[in-house]
Amino acid sequence: MREIVLDTETTGLDPKSGHRIVEIGCLELVNHVPSGETFQCYLNPERDMPSDAFDVHGLSDEFLSDKALFADVADAFLDFIADSPLVIHNARFDIGFVNAELGNICRDGLEIARAIDT
Repeated sequence: MREIVLDTETTGLDPKSGHRIVEIGCLELVNHVPSGETFQCYLNPERDMPSDAFDVHGLSDEFLSDKALFADVADAFLDFIADSPLVIHNARFDIGFVNAELGNICRDGLEIARAIDT
């Protein structure tokens, strides 16, 4: 059985307010054991980093300025997670942000039903 543990870091709390993903991290589990396969990337959010968010994750405007855009990594991300169940702490938050990013590039979102919320 394959599952993906997924986490994001963002510029804020609400993608509807223009906040964006700045980091995606995924870890593959096979039969509940880490396989060693991972997907991780930093993203340029194309906006400023509010100090409240910086205080949480420490990712600065300067650090993120030369990182890839979500559109540039979307296919690799979707290929990595494939159709596996997603293990996520506060799943609605992360899925909401991932779906907002996918919507920005005219791609279908992920179904919340595939998430196992810790």
